[in-house]
Amino acid sequence: MARNNQENGNQSAQSKPKATKATAKSTKSAATRTRSTASRPAAVSPVFKARLDAHREELEQLFMGLYNDQAAFQSLLDAMAAAYADRPADLKRLDKAREADPEWYKRGDMFGMTMYTDLFAGDLKKLADKIPYLKEQKLTYLHLMPLLQMPHPNNDGGYAVEDFDNVDPSLGTNEDLAALTKKLRRAGISLCLDFVMNHTASTHRWAKAAQAGDPEYQDYYFCYDDRTIPDEYDAHVPQVFPNTAPGNFTWNEQMGKWVMTQFYPFQWDLNYRNPKVLVAMMGSVMHLANLGVEVFRIDAVPYIWKELGTNCRNLPTVHTIVRILRIILECVCPAVVLKGEVVMAPKELAAYFGTPEAPECHMLYNVSIMVNLWSALASRDVRLLKAQIDKLDALPENCWFVNYLRCHDDIGWGLDEDVERAIGIDPLKHKEFLYHFYEGAVPGSWSMGELYNYDEATRDARSCGTTASLTGIEKALITHDKPLLETSVKRDLLMHQAMAFLRGFPMLNCGDEIAQLNGWDYKEDPDRVEDSRNLHRSKFDWDKAALRKKSGTLQNELWKGMEGLREERHDPCFAPDAWVSTWDTFNDAVLAVVRKVEGSVLVGLFNFSELEQHAHLNASEGIIDSPVEADLAPYEARFIHL
Repeated sequence: MARNNQENGNQSAQSKPKATKATAKSTKSAATRTRSTASRPAAVSPVFKARLDAHREELEQLFMGLYNDQAAFQSLLDAMAAAYADRPADLKRLDKAREADPEWYKRGDMFGMTMYTDLFAGDLKKLADKIPYLKEQKLTYLHLMPLLQMPHPNNDGGYAVEDFDNVDPSLGTNEDLAALTKKLRRAGISLCLDFVMNHTASTHRWAKAAQAGDPEYQDYYFCYDDRTIPDEYDAHVPQVFPNTAPGNFTWNEQMGKWVMTQFYPFQWDLNYRNPKVLVAMMGSVMHLANLGVEVFRIDAVPYIWKELGTNCRNLPTVHTIVRILRIILECVCPAVVLKGEVVMAPKELAAYFGTPEAPECHMLYNVSIMVNLWSALASRDVRLLKAQIDKLDALPENCWFVNYLRCHDDIGWGLDEDVERAIGIDPLKHKEFLYHFYEGAVPGSWSMGELYNYDEATRDARSCGTTASLTGIEKALITHDKPLLETSVKRDLLMHQAMAFLRGFPMLNCGDEIAQLNGWDYKEDPDRVEDSRNLHRSKFDWDKAALRKKSGTLQNELWKGMEGLREERHDPCFAPDAWVSTWDTFNDAVLAVVRKVEGSVLVGLFNFSELEQHAHLNASEGIIDSPVEADLAPYEARFIHL
């Protein structure tokens, strides 16, 4: 199905915000900076040379296997040398420390948060002033939603990027970002940013040149005169948003060509078959790393390589590109780690970590566990959750996850349908139950959420809402139901406690620590009303946050609950090399997870029911020496040392 070009054309017609003097200093492209820097005669650093020598043979083999272009490979090496030369001294010291402690991100005290800069503080300078609030929570990891230059208002929450080298003027400058990362490092907090590898905004300078008819930049994308090749792709490639953005190609009137746009019409898929695309994008990654970014969440990475006759997902060449990126980071800025956004089945995940000999991502978002936690809460049945945890725990030791309940995105009900059928659950009926439950349309539901991307043909839908609103806190406050409020707080904390107990480290969604509710006012904003995900993308409530220190308030109760999560994870059983496994409880409402390190065993029991439950754990030699019996209160999480 073809897409309408009206929105795309409107994007191009918009004028760019004026750059401030500080911003103007930073507007040179990464490629331009690299060329000017590389042209300066300079001695090659022995540190960089040693790192490159260790990886050069593999890097060249991978790159030449893709492109067979020696000049392009040399351009990449020049960009790497220039980026290392430009890297600030304090970041080089961090590189050295991280090389000596390569598993720093796996420590038990890792505790993260994700947020939008503007919704939390307004801009980067004001966010820097809020660091004491972050330190109060003992955060070690902060993920800021996309903040690079973007078109306004249609930018897919910042995932349509029109300049990968500069901060959006509405949020500040590159200098502001560098100042923020420095202050965060002093506070012991690593900054994570999204790097959108799959596409650019239709207002990116490459896209503008392509639309103006430049064949060189048309080759940065997938542009076709007629429907012949697009139809061949569409025969095999699923649609990402069949309801809100159907089709995989958009007709561009100005260019007179079809362009691949798998996500939205204003997001043009990049052509990584062109080595200039890869070299330029790698230059931007290194530039951002030199501004102090320590973690890159590489967005939609399974989609980045296209091959006719395939579904263009998870192709082997994707892993070649991720491996190239990992090598570049290890040579130029080894303090930096990669977090992949891979919304795929567990069987697809291990490949994105690579192997111990040829690693790719350091960690992945734990999307499947997030979904299964919400499924278990609504159904009072942990069987699907347990099966999913078992699959992830069976992955190789180099696989590591960022666990979370809510983020900027929706809850997509991608459960394991084979497991559902095996235990007698109808996958479609269960999905419908879940998304109707969380919109509050099922008798007995406590939730106040909304549907996202409902598809009448497939009966598929996703769910939106904050943790507090989905667990019943909003409904209890509106109805002045004190017993419901007490129960809902227990649900909220149970979900966080279970999430934080699993393999990996926990990440809160900003506002969850103070029970922030849905922002229904998005419906009154014409720029936001079409996307129900804006329900859980509302301004941080600083008045409510002030109540976190007042005993007896809802905010204080949630705040203390999050403190409990951090204290729980100081246990030795949260060491990076801990053995982690689920355990049978002979009760479908109770999840048991066992953590073991030498000399210590910790059992976590989680009652996903509003009723009292009994759990029995059989003994197993060397782990649980004698059977465990426990009676759990409604929504209780209990931790038992053996």
